[in-house]
Amino acid sequence: MGVDYGERRVGVAMSDETRSLASPLPTLHRRRGKRPPIHALAEVGRGYGVGAVVFGLPLELSGEESDWTREVRAAGEALAARLEVPVHFVDERLTSVVAEQRVRSSGLPRHKREEKDRVDAEAAVLILQRWLDR
Repeated sequence: MGVDYGERRVGVAMSDETRSLASPLPTLHRRRGKRPPIHALAEVGRGYGVGAVVFGLPLELSGEESDWTREVRAAGEALAARLEVPVHFVDERLTSVVAEQRVRSSGLPRHKREEKDRVDAEAAVLILQRWLDR
């Protein structure tokens, strides 16, 4: 299960049974001032019987960690503990830029291409696919 953990939306992707291809799932929305959607992510993970979670790690361009990086790590570890599976972190620098380019070039109508949920879901796919390819 791949996760692009954001402040407003959480992109989610799942691999196929052969662990070779990542596909997007519906994006989860975070409510301002509310707890992170760990419970909702855990429900998705249980529904698919995940064996591991892969979180995109938002490092600074310099490679340094930030407060947000630490928050994402904590969310990944909390989800992994709830699902009782290992968690892996993948450098997600520039993932959103690539995801946006892919969505824009997808051939979808303009109003669909500009939906931020699609970009977040595609970013989760890129994060998970990067890990699967390793």
